[in-house]
Amino acid sequence: MIEMDAIVIGAGMSGMYQLHLLRRLGLSVQVLEAGSEVGGTWYWNRYPGCRFDSESYSYCFSFDEDMLQEWNWSEHFAPQPETFAYLRRVADKLDLRKDIRFDTRVASAHWQDEAGRWVVRCEDGYEASARYLVTAVGILSIPVIPNFPGRGSFAGRQFHTSDWPRDGIELAGKRIAVVGTGATGVQVIQEMAKVAGQLTVVQKEPNWCKPLCNGPISPDEMADIKARYAEIFATCRGSDAGFVHNWDPRGTFDVSDEEREAFYEQKYGERGFAFWLSNFADLSVDARAAGLASDFLARKIRARVADPATAEKLIPKDHLFGTRRVPMETNYYEVFNQPNVDLIDVNADPLIEITPEGMRFESGFVPVDVIIYATGFDAVRGAFDRIDIVGKGGLTLKEKWDDGPVTFLGLQSHGFPNFFMIVGPHSGATFCNVPRCAEQNVEFIAGLIGHMEGKGLTRCEATAAAEEDWTNQVLDQADQLLAGKTNSWFTGINHNIEGRGKRKMLLYTLGQQYFLKVCRDVVEQDYRGFDMARERTAA
Repeated sequence: MIEMDAIVIGAGMSGMYQLHLLRRLGLSVQVLEAGSEVGGTWYWNRYPGCRFDSESYSYCFSFDEDMLQEWNWSEHFAPQPETFAYLRRVADKLDLRKDIRFDTRVASAHWQDEAGRWVVRCEDGYEASARYLVTAVGILSIPVIPNFPGRGSFAGRQFHTSDWPRDGIELAGKRIAVVGTGATGVQVIQEMAKVAGQLTVVQKEPNWCKPLCNGPISPDEMADIKARYAEIFATCRGSDAGFVHNWDPRGTFDVSDEEREAFYEQKYGERGFAFWLSNFADLSVDARAAGLASDFLARKIRARVADPATAEKLIPKDHLFGTRRVPMETNYYEVFNQPNVDLIDVNADPLIEITPEGMRFESGFVPVDVIIYATGFDAVRGAFDRIDIVGKGGLTLKEKWDDGPVTFLGLQSHGFPNFFMIVGPHSGATFCNVPRCAEQNVEFIAGLIGHMEGKGLTRCEATAAAEEDWTNQVLDQADQLLAGKTNSWFTGINHNIEGRGKRKMLLYTLGQQYFLKVCRDVVEQDYRGFDMARERTAA
């Protein structure tokens, strides 16, 4: 068995940066990655239309000034191939691949208390052990496809968007069904409508979508961005969720109806998440405020969709704007004006079964050549549940989190020494522009491990009291938010997974500034909330 100082699971952006920092501490590190290349979500998700909905220049690594000046982004919201190329370039520059074992899916990680080490076993039989185990597994990395009757009988091609055929697939003129209308579904539907002979959109729950307002970045714009990177990252650090957008300090009802409508129009025409994350400050807590924003978007949908009945199907009735993940779109609603596109609402017209030749709904049969499942992921905790993680006394992480995740800062869970999570449940990086906040997670973990190495400490474990207090803070705040009262993957709801029908917030929602302050205080108080020791302690 290979012995290392540290093992990192996952070679996406977080895992890449964690590898870089741990190597700088002088540790021996191995990254275990299920894919064949670096990139994480940008390796797996290759479907047409896949792109950022964070501004490109806010999503990249901030720690390497040379790389910031070298790389040129072509669009304000870069497409997947460009992002994937960027991450491969970073891996080249930092020589990361020499310490990454690709095509290696982790099956289990067991803590050996006597030895003070984690033993990691992989599906291909590979085994390794390490003093520190860090997960960089992503919050949307385990795809879920509902168990539709007859799904296995379909004779055509069918796949989840995150498993898009690596060798490509010819779709021009085909009869295509896209199942799902979340953020990914919206992106892929826009592209399929351009090539399909007939496109059938199978919708269960419509979402409030906002125009992306993407565009090319000219050479002069890119030069200006490069000169302002420090300012851009400072803006992200100063915002509530790590974006270039931040709340308007006014309340929805502090302005006149005319001023409010003009403000909504302005934000609707701005790039990215502006209408969501730089809206009036009470959007997330006042149902009347969220209702007015929802009414504005409903009017936009009705104006953009020619058929009134179709427009009504596309307007959410079960949640207010801003309480779920907001998909970004480019001419999404106009797709439904095309003669080759049909929308089926399975609430009114249930899917009865999938047959070898297509899909049978209550209203009749739809012949299909290809089925694309944009049906989401086992969010936040799914990647943890997939690995048999066993801590002190034989306790599994899945058992401990049976009623919902319990963590301290989203970084550790009591009973699992030397086990660290990047973008773990209730981490400040979960409801955030992930690279901005994940960098902080990575740096905190590296700093903590560096502290242990410098002091000769061998074990670190969040205290039960610290994680109870942190979890209560997160859940209490969630109760104040409209999102906390809404069924979504934010609150752990996934009706396609057994036992995921009870609402409990998986994200951190107290704002980035508070999270950063708590982390600074923890460090300044000699890592308050973490038990550290030089030798084995009693279970």
